[in-house]
Amino acid sequence: MEKTAKLHAGQKMEPLTFKRLDGAAYQFGGAGAWQALIVYRGQHCPICTGYLGKIKQRLSSFEKLGVQVAALSADNEAQARMTFDKVHPNFPLLYGLDEAGMRALGLYISQPRSASETDHLFPEPGLFVVNPDGALQIIDISNAPFARPDLDVLLGGLEFVIKNAYPVRGTHQ
Repeated sequence: MEKTAKLHAGQKMEPLTFKRLDGAAYQFGGAGAWQALIVYRGQHCPICTGYLGKIKQRLSSFEKLGVQVAALSADNEAQARMTFDKVHPNFPLLYGLDEAGMRALGLYISQPRSASETDHLFPEPGLFVVNPDGALQIIDISNAPFARPDLDVLLGGLEFVIKNAYPVRGTHQ
């Protein structure tokens, strides 16, 4: 069994480029801004659709903190458009995460249970927040669709971190 990489809190996030539905490229990582990347399972997942809707409702709170938000899946463009049509997100919806990318992010990977679910491997949920120095401030990875960060708790934590220049935690090796 091939293993995934483990990302470490505080490590510099090498810039990754993903496809947006509007045709533009989206870069996550590097330096310059607070960014949150939410990885979702795909259009086949009703829990993901609901979570993306909650992000949409709270986007202004993220923006007030200066945190750019995007959501990413392994879906193809047509599948991502189906999600877009359900949620109408007010943040970038990214698609096309491949298996190598899932492994590089340290995500858990699942196979579809049937052809009616989806037609490709997909990541289980993940959340990555980079700070303006380009370092991973927060990493949250799940192996199941039922465990995801509470967005209100996350927003409160981000507000505290940003306001107080709170250091990256979990860096002891």
